[in-house]
Amino acid sequence: MSPKPPALLRFCMPFSSKAKWNSNQELSSKISHPTLLLIESCNSMSQLKQIQANMTRTGLIFHTFPVSRLLSFCALDDCGDVHYARLLFSQISEPNVYIWNTIIRGYVKAELREMGLSIFSGMIRENIEMDERSYVFALKGCGFLGGFCVGESVHCRIRKLGFCEYLVLKNCLIYFYGESGRMLCAKKVFDESSVRDVVSWTSLMDGYVKKSMAGEALALFRTMCCSGVEPTEVTMIEVFSACAQKGDLKLGKYFHAFMEKRGVKCRGLNLLNAILDMYVKCGCLPMAKELFGKMEEKDVFSWTTMINGHARYGEVDLARKYFTDMPRRSVVSWNAMIACYSQNNRPGEALELFHEMEREGVVPMESTLVCVLSASAQSGSLNIGKRVHDYYVKERRIQCSVILVNALIDMYAKCGNIDAAEELFTAMTQRDLVSWNSLIVGCASHGLAERALSLFDQMMTLEFVPDEITYVGVLSACAHGGLVNEGWGHFRNMRKFGLMPVKEHYACLVDLLSRVGRLGDAYEVIRTMPMEADAAVWGALLNGCRMHGSVELGRLSGLKLLALDPEDSGIYMLLASLFANERKWVDVSEFRGMMRSKGVKKNPGCSSIEVEGRFHEFVASDRSHPQSKVIRKVLDEIFFVSKLEDQHHTLQM
Repeated sequence: MSPKPPALLRFCMPFSSKAKWNSNQELSSKISHPTLLLIESCNSMSQLKQIQANMTRTGLIFHTFPVSRLLSFCALDDCGDVHYARLLFSQISEPNVYIWNTIIRGYVKAELREMGLSIFSGMIRENIEMDERSYVFALKGCGFLGGFCVGESVHCRIRKLGFCEYLVLKNCLIYFYGESGRMLCAKKVFDESSVRDVVSWTSLMDGYVKKSMAGEALALFRTMCCSGVEPTEVTMIEVFSACAQKGDLKLGKYFHAFMEKRGVKCRGLNLLNAILDMYVKCGCLPMAKELFGKMEEKDVFSWTTMINGHARYGEVDLARKYFTDMPRRSVVSWNAMIACYSQNNRPGEALELFHEMEREGVVPMESTLVCVLSASAQSGSLNIGKRVHDYYVKERRIQCSVILVNALIDMYAKCGNIDAAEELFTAMTQRDLVSWNSLIVGCASHGLAERALSLFDQMMTLEFVPDEITYVGVLSACAHGGLVNEGWGHFRNMRKFGLMPVKEHYACLVDLLSRVGRLGDAYEVIRTMPMEADAAVWGALLNGCRMHGSVELGRLSGLKLLALDPEDSGIYMLLASLFANERKWVDVSEFRGMMRSKGVKKNPGCSSIEVEGRFHEFVASDRSHPQSKVIRKVLDEIFFVSKLEDQHHTLQM
């Protein structure tokens, strides 16, 4: 019969029956000392400190095994405190290797990896005889930013001290090199292993998938199966992730069937989510919806995957339905829905959802802000974009990356504040091609042709390789500046960088020639294009014809545009304006008659205003707004006051 626990600790007895931090249940089952049993069932730091106080009073704290159990709870349990574990560790006069390993493991678990590596270095300095677990925890601490060189040093020590034959260490090294993106090193460790288990194969596959080397991952999986190694659920997650990367639906379906054939059941939620993600990314939304409907358990990832799936195909309202129906949302879910609105040209709804997200206290990610800034740029909402800049970036609530600064430059440029865009660009310590493109296109759209071309020259001096977007900005700048020779030169130089002009570049060139009145040359460009001209190309020519009064070529380009989009009222109005300017009243009447016969109506002008994060749109004579009467009353009062001011000013004169 076990002795009763001390009276001081009896009130602590209603603890949980199993310690989450203790993975060695066999060891726990052999513990019979009442105080140690209390440690095994402890579930808070306050309880642990009471136990520690009693151990100090009885002298039990000076024994290695009891104090190691205290340390394990502090360092490893979710309710523990790794900083308190460090204090406890410092009081142990002769810690054994288990205790050293525990404190390293605790720091790695708490993502304080530098501290963990510092303790590992202490083991080396004090010549502590390590075991394989010491190196496992050290490598886990190295497998992140800045830890590659340290990890290589750990690997050298493993070789030097003869630990290379431990399979757990080989697997850990494969994972470490894969996590660091050094796949040649990972493959070398794998090839040198005389013994491999499913973890070895899966760790190497995981590295390939992280490095977007889907083909290599799938080839490795086939070799594994031929070697007689049975895959686990984790292995199959890597397989489906590789299929998703390749966008290979046929292969994904094959492996789905293969899984059932080999007896790997789809029970785990992570595996089901990987299959779901594969179907979405491979473009098979019906299969994804069928699988989602059959899933007994769903988490935030499952719901977010379906939002992304519908967003991918422009089914915005269906995506919103999944978002609304979600039992629980994460910041990733909010981000997916905001991105869905932004990428499908519904910026007002994207910004409204962002305001709702803020009201619910959800802290946005960097990618959320990028989507919000894109929506601000689309809608011209400078106030929201500037608030994101001031509140999240300047006050350092979000770590500012090149991607985020690029989004800010694009937003300021498209919202009319090119000076702010240039200021951000100048302050950047690191730039990528998108940074240059954003400002070049921004300057071009503001008519700052010389500034745009100067930026392009600077970019080339710094040996950045231009892409299609760069040349859209450059050619657009030439068009706004009327720089015909420069435009032709840049258009021809595209091929030097392996770039073939596409419709957007031809549209810029036609716009350039049309603006300066070289309408015949512009038409010749269209006639010799290697692809069919689209509305942007014909529209550029029609606009030039209106500017320079070319009726016949204007008629031709207008008819081409109407063939592409007979419902666009703007084309009819542009043609009518062209003929009216040249007093061709019969032609004006003809095109107005065409509008009436086809039932095409002129789209009314639209104004929008943002009030407290909500966007309100108005057209001429619009009475649909719920506060229409109040709005009109205020406008009447403003008009009346303005009229009185005019009368007062007239009397003073």
